[in-house]
Amino acid sequence: MLIGEVARRSGVSARMLRHYESLGLVRPTGRTDGGYREYTDEDIRRIFHIESLRSLGLSLREVGRALDDPGFTPSELVDDLIRQTRERVAVETELLTRLHRIGAAEPAGWEDVLRTVALLQALGSKSAGTRQRAALSSAGGEPVPVEALVEAALGENDPIVAGALRWALARGAEGGPALLAKGLDSPAAEVRERAVRSLAELPDEEATALLREALAHPDAVVRGHAALALGARGVAEAVPVLIDMIVAETNDVDAADALSALASRPGSADGIAAGLVERLAHAAAGAPARRRLAQALAEIPGATAAGALAELARDEDRSVALTAAYIVELREGR
Repeated sequence: MLIGEVARRSGVSARMLRHYESLGLVRPTGRTDGGYREYTDEDIRRIFHIESLRSLGLSLREVGRALDDPGFTPSELVDDLIRQTRERVAVETELLTRLHRIGAAEPAGWEDVLRTVALLQALGSKSAGTRQRAALSSAGGEPVPVEALVEAALGENDPIVAGALRWALARGAEGGPALLAKGLDSPAAEVRERAVRSLAELPDEEATALLREALAHPDAVVRGHAALALGARGVAEAVPVLIDMIVAETNDVDAADALSALASRPGSADGIAAGLVERLAHAAAGAPARRRLAQALAEIPGATAAGALAELARDEDRSVALTAAYIVELREGR
């Protein structure tokens, strides 16, 4: 088969076939009477092998070695190709993400594009100060894409920069709550905590709804931050989690303060007091949680809390009894 027909059947140009021959990859074994190259079936099969290996990303030198070296083992080369491909995909993915973010900023001209690129680079800087300035730049009306702010907030270790990023998101970046909610499903505990803390600083109804859902999250830290935020917003659904926090001694002072704030709302005090009393009844005798629960009752107004404290003043657990008696005395002196 002559070179022109081989080119048509294989899809490899005649020029490339001649290049393969010059490199010694394919050597046509036959010649016509007129002296033209003539490819055998074996030659054509080798051409297809070359193209197959090239499709995996091998260089022509590597292809030649793979086909001609009897001792060649592909595993090491394949592992290297996998690594190179992953690196290439990561670079391309980063570029695609950056382009999406630039597009989301709706640039009116190249100056806007360059400004957005500079902000994205600043958010990824190794300098905490540079990252903080980039986060705060939204105060000046700079178009910081919300996706970039969320990604930075979920990955930020520096507490000062993290605060600036949460502040920037709280300024009303559209789409922020839904993107942050995805961080609640992260396998990394620190990312989940950053996500819920950022949601807690968003004042809109969408964030409140997402925080309500977070009350049932399997991560106690997420539940705790959600409950504290919802307590500050007057959401009674947070009460059971806040009581759990007091029992577990996890931000128990903040949880008690949140319960106190909720109890100041009309019609809420007796229900909260009943919840605390129920947990007291189920707590083991002598458990430190009983004293913390009694202390939490101190700031709950109403007859239910007052009756529970009077009864606790006679509790068999001396520390609980002394705590409750002291609280009763204070309340009566008000």
